[in-house]
Amino acid sequence: MTDTPSPDREESLFRAPPLAEQERMIEALLFASAEPVTLNEMEARLPHGSDPAEALVLLRKRYEGRGVQVTRIGDAYAFRTASDLGFLMAREQVEQRKLSRAAIETLAIVAYHQPVTRAEIEEIRGVSVSRGTVDQLIELGWIKFGRRRMTPGRPVTYVGTQDFLDHFGLESARDLPGLKELREAGLLESRPPDAADPEAPEDDNTGDMFEDDAEAQAFDDVIIDDDDA
Repeated sequence: MTDTPSPDREESLFRAPPLAEQERMIEALLFASAEPVTLNEMEARLPHGSDPAEALVLLRKRYEGRGVQVTRIGDAYAFRTASDLGFLMAREQVEQRKLSRAAIETLAIVAYHQPVTRAEIEEIRGVSVSRGTVDQLIELGWIKFGRRRMTPGRPVTYVGTQDFLDHFGLESARDLPGLKELREAGLLESRPPDAADPEAPEDDNTGDMFEDDAEAQAFDDVIIDDDDA
């Protein structure tokens, strides 16, 4: 008579490591990764039977109040410097070029109205949008192509990216500031946008992404493949 393995014996072969060890594993993954890591990616790397979500809760608590914290970015997680200590990195930061008014407005419309088509961006702004502005925001990695609309012509839509959330320290689009906060920060003006002739052709080489046209010239030859995302 042959003995059949009991369920308990089979289960013991795939016993997950202790939760504290899972926490250490996730800590190592986040520390070594150059990009934020999702729960699915953690689960794929941890031993069978592990619970990355529960281990992550413990890890986030462990880093509360520390110089670096486990931050949620969209549906992923990463180590980031505590927000109140950002001034310590000021000398190491690369000086950023100031976005033009057109670029800021286009980025804001995508962030608050995503998914949004090019025609909808132009309708909200009240002026035509230079192709260079959209392409350069894509080049920066702050917006990307979304799903095509199931309407005549199937226009492509634009959505914000995880890099956009990460750059501005947001967990999700729900954390974007409201109208009152934007006005208090001086980022929202009461006057309408500059008037423009709706019949006038778009100027693809205006370099309106940055206020310094010479700096924007380097982006003139960027080609974005308009495929489904």
